[in-house]
Amino acid sequence: MSKFLFQYCFVCFVFMTQVIAAQDQGLGIFTGNRDIGSPKISGNASYDDDEQTYTIVGAGENIWGQRDEFRYLYQKIKGDFIATANFEFEGYNEVHRKTGWMARASEADNAVMVGGFLHGDGLTAGQWRERRGADMQNPEDDVWAPKRFYQIIQLERKGSEFIVRAAHAGAPLQEISRKKLPFMPEEVLTGIVICSHDANTKETAKVWNVRIDQPVAEGYDPYSEGWMGCRMETMNVFTGKRKVIFEKDNRFEAPNWMPDGERLLFNMDGFAYTMPITGGAPKKLNTGFANKLNNDHCISFDGKQLAISHGEGLSSKIYTLPLSGGTPRLITEKEPSFLHGWAPNNRELTYVAKRGNGGYNIYKIGIKKGSKEVQLTDVKKYEHVDGSEYSPDGKYIYYNGSTKGGSMQIWRMRPDGSRKEQLTFDQYNNWFPHISPDGKWIAFLSYGNDIPLNSHPSFKRVMLRLMPTKGGAIRTIAHLYGGQGTINVNSWSPDSKHIAFVSNSRP
Repeated sequence: MSKFLFQYCFVCFVFMTQVIAAQDQGLGIFTGNRDIGSPKISGNASYDDDEQTYTIVGAGENIWGQRDEFRYLYQKIKGDFIATANFEFEGYNEVHRKTGWMARASEADNAVMVGGFLHGDGLTAGQWRERRGADMQNPEDDVWAPKRFYQIIQLERKGSEFIVRAAHAGAPLQEISRKKLPFMPEEVLTGIVICSHDANTKETAKVWNVRIDQPVAEGYDPYSEGWMGCRMETMNVFTGKRKVIFEKDNRFEAPNWMPDGERLLFNMDGFAYTMPITGGAPKKLNTGFANKLNNDHCISFDGKQLAISHGEGLSSKIYTLPLSGGTPRLITEKEPSFLHGWAPNNRELTYVAKRGNGGYNIYKIGIKKGSKEVQLTDVKKYEHVDGSEYSPDGKYIYYNGSTKGGSMQIWRMRPDGSRKEQLTFDQYNNWFPHISPDGKWIAFLSYGNDIPLNSHPSFKRVMLRLMPTKGGAIRTIAHLYGGQGTINVNSWSPDSKHIAFVSNSRP
């Protein structure tokens, strides 16, 4: 071989190595980034770290038949998962271009796969290939979405079963396909895709609120088996855009938005911490002897005081201290007492407590020394009310309560306990109503109807929902994996545009 030919081959080898390396370079949470099936036109992808949004560009004849061509951003996942994201095409094209979630046995173009896809003409459907090289299949009943309307798509794995759900913005997820795939391996490639359905054309999609959660098994006990990882998230409640600002391979809970609008306060490892809303290292707040803080902590309306619940389990009592830190002062002698809110006069607290043989009832108490607690509800032993919180104008206390064996719903009453009225009447179990500082909105947590009555467990598929305080339609603003600790306390931003919350996933 001549010296020139050797040099030429070496340059080609280096160039091809660089191309392959660039194609495999991961983005965001994804470790794989490549074309599958050798499309005629190569695709690409990018990630906006500030907006936490992916842009994926690709071509390919189709994701159908016995082989596929598309662009893929993916990671390897072993075991069960719940993958959720918002998808939107750029431009308008009624061909069957596709974007959405996919789980795949390998990078082979004819691999076993399953996915949930938004098409260019608005069709949203689940698809799967049961065996390597087999024809693609989909359910007989496809779910149609309005044209040019982005979709929220979720793909869940439970053992060999794969479930596709989809929703319009503001709506609950609806199941659109469910299929058992016995030939899918335990470890799969899971990620987002785009296919142009036209070998000579590239298409582009934006993907945001991308979350891949690895759930715990049914019956999992965090107190004996350990707590799973947590994410701190902030969200614009009107656009639905979410950002992850802090993660930990253990437990933290229940953010409050600080009065300066620039920091969050939350509990972790028995203490209170603050951190910037842009992320960064948490800073411990001085709470004196109180080293067993739970997820009940609230900031006074004037922004000067912090109330906390301190004590493990049923030993919880309520204390107050300066928001800047200091020695806590005992407010409730009796236990258990679980704090939930300040009165706008900054001189009273509302909380949930169990006394004698009764159920969990709502009480209020003044913070002045010697104040006596006042009972505001009277539910019996096997009933439950919770999440009591004053409206900013002081006219109401909002709370959640179950009704004679029914589901948990949102209620409100006057501060003296009179004029109780139910506000939600749906199939969900609704917990922890939080009123925006401008008094216009209620944000709350919604479980499905598969949880025990009066329970608000961790590690469940849940929704954050929003309703006007004056009444009106309820909107779903986030789909997540969480529950207890997600939004136990008021986490509205001072401008009434954002909330903070905690979601969960196995590390």
